[in-house]
Amino acid sequence: MASGQSPAEMPFLDHLEELRWRIVWCLAALVVGVLLGFVVVLKYDFISLLQEPIRPFLNGNKLVYTKPGDTFNIVLNVSLAIGVGLALPIIAWQVWAFLAPALFVHERKVIVPVLFGAIFLFVGGAAMAWFVVVPMALGFLTGFQSASLTPMITAEGYFDFVTSLVLAFGLAFELPIVLLALSAFGVVNARQLARGRRFALVGSVVAASVLTPGDLVTTTLAMAVPLYLLYEVSIALAWLIDRRRAERNRIAGAPA
Repeated sequence: MASGQSPAEMPFLDHLEELRWRIVWCLAALVVGVLLGFVVVLKYDFISLLQEPIRPFLNGNKLVYTKPGDTFNIVLNVSLAIGVGLALPIIAWQVWAFLAPALFVHERKVIVPVLFGAIFLFVGGAAMAWFVVVPMALGFLTGFQSASLTPMITAEGYFDFVTSLVLAFGLAFELPIVLLALSAFGVVNARQLARGRRFALVGSVVAASVLTPGDLVTTTLAMAVPLYLLYEVSIALAWLIDRRRAERNRIAGAPA
């Protein structure tokens, strides 16, 4: 970058060069995070810890695997998830450092809380899935037993089921952040969101039925109810933003 030259005034090729190095740092952080995750999984028997929700339903048995590569794939997938979690702060910082110079001051004030809120809500949704929904779904499913059938739950099937639920809830809980960002940038307002309540109710059920694995009514309702409540929270937050915008316009002498 030339001396005294602001990032926003950098030539296009310089922007590409900066973007390249930002991507390199993100990939390096991800690789290091996955390697650390691999060490953690193997050293501390992380796989055993992840089996806690289903352990009460195994009747003293263990999860089984049917293919030689199943165990390695499970360890690799768990290591990847841990690596992404470890690398996420660095990746977020690199994205922010690249975009921040091009944003106005009021846009920066919006983006920072949105990023932190997105992380908080994702963790909250994933935690709800892990501690509440997964045990409830497993109890519901294992309750349908027949004397003529012997349960043999595979490790691959169990971890796919849990991963799908945790990721689905984490992503679904991002709804207030999306609507808050749209409201902050003036795309929607609280009145429009309030008029769409009945569509949001139907959309919550449809989204929950699509995002949750299987045809379980319990997991669908477990996601649909908090998803609609988060929509109501989004309306309240949008209303606060509208009030602040109207106040700023009043002080500036502009029409609200």
